[in-house]
Amino acid sequence: MIDHITLRVSDLEKSKNFYDQVLSVLSLKIVLGKEGQFWGWGADKNPEFEISIPEENDPPHKRVHVAFKAKDKEMVDSFHKTAVEIGGIDNGRPGPRPDYSDTYYAAFVRDLDGNNIEVCIY
Repeated sequence: MIDHITLRVSDLEKSKNFYDQVLSVLSLKIVLGKEGQFWGWGADKNPEFEISIPEENDPPHKRVHVAFKAKDKEMVDSFHKTAVEIGGIDNGRPGPRPDYSDTYYAAFVRDLDGNNIEVCIY
């Protein structure tokens, strides 16, 4: 099982603010971090999703796809709305995804570095 995912970002402070707002919609909060180095969000003590500054000569991630599980469709809608309002780019409005399954409902946004962030329920 996966313990956590880390994205390297181009601007740690801007990305921290972006993710702190959108992940709070999913009831995730910062549970670990070091100023100027990395931040990690989780529902409890375990940081399941992290952002960090790139290592030397190692660029930020730009085309990673990360999907977060929502509790209901309203949470998907709220995540998408919040993300777009604070600088995320719409990459798939909230709605059913019948190509995935009969019950799949999701939304997609590009984060500040262009990563494809999905929130779904099925």
